[in-house]
Amino acid sequence: MPTRRSALLTAAAAITAGATSGLVTARPASAATAVRVYVAGDSTASTYVTGYRPRTGWGQALQLFLTPDASVVNVAKSGASSKSFVDLGRLDHILGLIRSGDYLLISFGHNDEKTDDPARYTEPATTYQSYLSQYVDKARAKGAKPVLITPVERRRFTSAGVATASHGAYPAAMRQLAAAKGVPLVDLSTSSMALWNRLGVEGTKACFLFLSAGQSPNYPAGAADNTHFQAHGAIEVARLIGTALQSQAVLPAAYFKQLTNTSIPDSKIVWPATAPY
Repeated sequence: MPTRRSALLTAAAAITAGATSGLVTARPASAATAVRVYVAGDSTASTYVTGYRPRTGWGQALQLFLTPDASVVNVAKSGASSKSFVDLGRLDHILGLIRSGDYLLISFGHNDEKTDDPARYTEPATTYQSYLSQYVDKARAKGAKPVLITPVERRRFTSAGVATASHGAYPAAMRQLAAAKGVPLVDLSTSSMALWNRLGVEGTKACFLFLSAGQSPNYPAGAADNTHFQAHGAIEVARLIGTALQSQAVLPAAYFKQLTNTSIPDSKIVWPATAPY
């Protein structure tokens, strides 16, 4: 009859052999052990509370495409630019929590463009890159992994029904910075514009916050918003980001799920009673 020691050694050997052959999978990560994916961004990424439903940010939808091994911590703020996010202390908040091995997704541009607002405006080739560099350098100093994400495109079409760019020199400035610093880049400006072109003038209304009067109690007069998303749009933009992160192997492939599932219902989005931060 085997001794307890020999039984334990046999079990350990079986586990080792199974892991080598790929037959053993890791146990699901707990909240304490899961890698965390922080989101620093603006209103296109924010998590919205019940009073704004169905308005939804892509950071609010990103967890739908990640397994429990990766937990989204969305610190994006409506109205923020790369500059004001820092000035408001939100980057410091992230840096106080982020751990070695975590990720920091960085996406700004919409509000950096506001030339009439010195609290938010940045110039693409100078201050925009300088502020973005703070996110990259400080995340790396904590052992975390920064990822730059060019700003998602607005719903803007020509008279011929062709989606057009709306962010000027900002996406190119971010691409340049990513190349200079060796930072992974998700070119959301390009991928979102391609999606809007596929969907067309009318099809994109299901993604953006277009509501008829009386359709939502939170928007009794309706809405026609070419910048912000409702649930379906946030899900599709989050899918673009997840697909890029997976295809570039920025995060391990095992962290992703249902990226090709085109039937995710809007009801999967959670609108909390209070903002997460």
